[in-house]
Amino acid sequence: MIVAFSVSPLGVGEDVGEYVADAVRVVRESGLPNRTDAMFTSIEGEWDEVVDVVKRAVEARAGRVSLVLKADIRPGVTDGLTSKVETVERYLAG
Repeated sequence: MIVAFSVSPLGVGEDVGEYVADAVRVVRESGLPNRTDAMFTSIEGEWDEVVDVVKRAVEARAGRVSLVLKADIRPGVTDGLTSKVETVERYLAG
């Protein structure tokens, strides 16, 4: 499964980069395939391990957060972070 999520701390002011970096650090240290862009961090793995990483990322530092989460639950699919993008690129090139 792939989960894309965004965690935004509330009540800490306008500059949240340091808090977001703490959450992304948790994801990267998990060892699961992941990718971060300007709006979301995507992580790929089995349900329990992905949800555990998201939970730890949410709890990384800020007391109150807003969490947006989107999941692609597709049993048997691996390397979706790469293969989905490759498919789109193939169509763009064709």
